[in-house]
Amino acid sequence: MATHHQIVSMYLNEADRWEGRPLHVEILKFLRKSGCAGATVLRGLAGFTAGAKALSLPSAGSRGKLPVVVQFIDVPKRVVEILPTLRKMVGKRLITVQSVEVLGP
Repeated sequence: MATHHQIVSMYLNEADRWEGRPLHVEILKFLRKSGCAGATVLRGLAGFTAGAKALSLPSAGSRGKLPVVVQFIDVPKRVVEILPTLRKMVGKRLITVQSVEVLGP
């Protein structure tokens, strides 16, 4: 049976911080505290943002600048409830929300 959910993706980099701690870790803590079923942090091999040069495989000069994507899937009601806090946490970084159908129990 398929159920309607939303997938939220936050595009960050390793150097992003929230109150002096790694932003992606603090987002995971917030999502867990908020009752989300789960979340994933994906570390990219390369990437760039507007106004920045592309990065390739990690090197001494790119340390802390590689892309990180935090994703979670939940029901639309929960996404709406926690999105304002996430927007505050990520600041000017990109957040996307997409509708998805979840198959399974």
